[in-house]
Amino acid sequence: MQGPAVRGLGILLAEATTDGEAQPVWSLGRPAPRDERQRRASRECLLGLAAVEAMLDDEGAPREAIAGERTALVYATAGGYAASNRSFIEGSGRSIHFAYTAPAVVPAEVAIQFGITGPYAIFLGGPPATLRAIWHASILLDSGSCDRALVLAVETFEECADLYARGHRLAKRPLVEAAGCLWLEPGRGDLVFESRGASRRRPGHARARGAETFGCEPLVALDQWRRAPAPGPLVLTGVWRGEEARLVWSEAPSAHRRIAGTKPQSTVRMRPGIAVDERQA
Repeated sequence: MQGPAVRGLGILLAEATTDGEAQPVWSLGRPAPRDERQRRASRECLLGLAAVEAMLDDEGAPREAIAGERTALVYATAGGYAASNRSFIEGSGRSIHFAYTAPAVVPAEVAIQFGITGPYAIFLGGPPATLRAIWHASILLDSGSCDRALVLAVETFEECADLYARGHRLAKRPLVEAAGCLWLEPGRGDLVFESRGASRRRPGHARARGAETFGCEPLVALDQWRRAPAPGPLVLTGVWRGEEARLVWSEAPSAHRRIAGTKPQSTVRMRPGIAVDERQA
């Protein structure tokens, strides 16, 4: 299948406020809502919206560029809906927040805010789910079902930090909250998806520092690759619950229109309640 080109990529990545070893969860905090409607939105929804804004900023494109029926939206997460479920089950949530217990609410909010009405899909799980989301988006592009595809991933941990602590053998520390949105368009070369059983966890590029970002890991790794692209094929890998998956681009997936030698500037590193743009840091 034809490999897609990367036109834009926005990443929100939490930073530690204390020593990383002593801080089991690095939080992104709660982004400021843009309007009254967003004030009741869950934190994961606001992070999803902020990731799309960061992607548009990366490309220097207006909101209208992704609106309409020719834009597909594919969402992936492992635990982005855990906080809303816990809040509702334990009684701290109100009936108005029941809808936020469903994973679909994050891409739904994005679709409403940005006017996206094209093909739509959700993948649940860790890094392999996000790799499948990219693969599915590529199929939609290759088949002509859309002109562009957005792959969105959001992972939050703060509200359920104590639960993750009880299952510490299932995830590395620290748990780093992240949100990312990838803008894909038709590209060149070939794209191959592979999956096999994994007997043990193998560190990926995004885990080089021992951090865990769940479903956001492939997008974080892609952002790292864009900042220092290596020659030859691009390989994104992910391991989750006994499965190892990978995507292989035969040619670099950078968008043709990006000026040679320019570097993407989309990563926003955040501390709770504070957003820091690296271009102004």
